[in-house]
Amino acid sequence: MPEIKVTPLGAGQDVGRSCILVSIGGKNIMLDCGMHMGYNDDVDDELEIKAYYAGHVLGAAMFQIKVGSESVVYTGDYNMTPDRHLGAAWIDKCRPDILISESTYATTIRDSKRCRERDFLKKVHETVERGGKVLIPVFALGRAQELCILLETFWERMNLKAPIYFSTGLTEKANHYYKLFITWTNQKIRKTFVQRNMFEFKHIKAFDRSYADNPGPMVVFATPGMLHAGQSLQIFKKWAGNDKNMVIMPGYCVQGTVGHKILNGQKKLEMEGRATLEVKLQVEYMSFSAHADAKGIMQLIRMAEPRNMLLVHGEAKKMEFLKDKIEQEFSISCFMPANGETTTVTTNPSVPVDISLNLLKREMALGGPLPDLKKPRTMHGTLIIKDNSLRLVSPEQALKELGLTEHQLRFTCRVQLQEPHSDQDTLNRIYTHLKSVLKGYTIQHLPDGAVMVESIVIKVTSSAEEPNLKVILLSWSYQDEELGSFLSTLLKKGLPSGL
Repeated sequence: MPEIKVTPLGAGQDVGRSCILVSIGGKNIMLDCGMHMGYNDDVDDELEIKAYYAGHVLGAAMFQIKVGSESVVYTGDYNMTPDRHLGAAWIDKCRPDILISESTYATTIRDSKRCRERDFLKKVHETVERGGKVLIPVFALGRAQELCILLETFWERMNLKAPIYFSTGLTEKANHYYKLFITWTNQKIRKTFVQRNMFEFKHIKAFDRSYADNPGPMVVFATPGMLHAGQSLQIFKKWAGNDKNMVIMPGYCVQGTVGHKILNGQKKLEMEGRATLEVKLQVEYMSFSAHADAKGIMQLIRMAEPRNMLLVHGEAKKMEFLKDKIEQEFSISCFMPANGETTTVTTNPSVPVDISLNLLKREMALGGPLPDLKKPRTMHGTLIIKDNSLRLVSPEQALKELGLTEHQLRFTCRVQLQEPHSDQDTLNRIYTHLKSVLKGYTIQHLPDGAVMVESIVIKVTSSAEEPNLKVILLSWSYQDEELGSFLSTLLKKGLPSGL
């Protein structure tokens, strides 16, 4: 059978460093690469790659890879919830052989976005009102723009004067790309773009390192997220000792980063040079992550209707939980290989089948309600029709898909013999005779006293009136019809006297 192999070289039961190798139709494809959004790219005569809108950040895409009739969908990072500057991810009902999905938030179901935004603005406002400073560690593209739009609108409405800063240079670069690809943002941004560029902020200014020591309240978006290095970590070190200040972590933090440590309540941190940093400022986690949560992952599966599922970019325990849920709800196989492990799935190649117009007319003439196109049905044997497409499958596969039980058909034959022995002795003589005649066949005594040859069952009975007249009953399934006919002919000739 044809098969697809998937090997995570990165993001297998861990978060980050994604690198997925797919072998499909004799071709090897490395995933996590750029493609032309909105187009089908024919890489060669057989390989076709299509990109779908993924939300997450500007330009994020999911990819469908097709070689012949086999296909794989790889999501990378995606978001099924629209936010203030991007729309939700979407995909056709493409029914791939395997869907490879990130699972960063495999066990999380987020609360209302509006509630989160309200809590975020409340915490920021309360902190600056009491004269404190707010640090928001972000990555340069994506959540940074969403939270900037949120604070800009709030500052405008509330007429607040506390300064908001953003890491130098990043706003200019982001503005350039958002102007260039404005059609990839959500409908509201596109509508207002003619009158005003939402990414040219009035209240948010470029940040200089010296501003961190300025007295009074301020809000600073600093990179990178997770507080693992760079400007965000430097500012955190300066502000951590003041309980008036606050750090808001708006996204996922990998284990081992400063962000992960403080979210777990650690109050003393060992920094470089064995220096200890005491954490007195308030720590808040408000997920504005652009990754799909568990509900979003299930929603994507319903959209795409894959035949198999494979999870990457997640923590092993959380992936295991989601894997069980997917298998229960969708009745499909779900895999979660670690880095370096290969998952192989067999595929059912499409076989083109011609069908006569007369056969279709006869099917329609049977009457009854119109058939449900979504429900599979047979058409004269093992031809299955579903979604207006025809497939030729094995009888076992057809029975499984249609939810039917196989009907066993058996033939029975009666042979009469004159035998002066008891029923059991006659059966033993038959057993010995067949053993000498049928070399290479499986012949055995059954617990109920019968003799079995392959699928053929042989029994002996006699009547009280004529004890020497034996009735031999032979029963066989249709696949052993030829052997059954041979045995009935053989036994009609009688048993050798020397047995």
